[in-house]
Amino acid sequence: MKTAYKNIYNVLKLNRFIVLTVVVFALLSSTFSVWMAFTANKNALNSAFAINTDGSIIPLKLVTQKENIRVEALAHLELFHNYFYNIDASNYERNLKKALWLGNSSVDNLYRQKKADGVYNRLLQYSLVQKVLSIDSRITENNGSFSFTSTTIFEINRGSIIDTYELVSTGNLVMVDRNFPNNPHGLLITDFFENTLKKINDEDRKK
Repeated sequence: MKTAYKNIYNVLKLNRFIVLTVVVFALLSSTFSVWMAFTANKNALNSAFAINTDGSIIPLKLVTQKENIRVEALAHLELFHNYFYNIDASNYERNLKKALWLGNSSVDNLYRQKKADGVYNRLLQYSLVQKVLSIDSRITENNGSFSFTSTTIFEINRGSIIDTYELVSTGNLVMVDRNFPNNPHGLLITDFFENTLKKINDEDRKK
């Protein structure tokens, strides 16, 4: 007994159904993969990391980071000004080395200028102690960039004589990769400039 041939149209319909089914599943799979990749990338962009005091990594949302950037900027400026101006014969090399990590070439150029002018030689020669008393910084944000004005009050102890000075410095802040412990806040001072330096007395400080 001969086997009846299947209707060729039915075979073609079945093949077409199988092909369409495979194509649809492939499109759905591709769409799902693209969506997963987009979601993962979005989550990564909206996340940042900070270093805890014990050295552990803490994930932070970018929104939270933006809200706290002002606090980090103030802390960065206070750290820098303490390192750069709170110096004496025993710690100035160590402190200045740390300060240079927090700024770009504008800070390095100022350091080299002070060194050429003999500022640090006088520090050693006369055993001077330069102590920071207060740091008041104001930050202005403009389209994602930050500029600052810092007022640093410090005194220079010359043994029998103690003089107090007010220094106003300005510059900008840019975000960089965190480098713990050299640059824990992930910020870099640029265009740093010492605007004014004046000697003040006790009456001026009380105002």
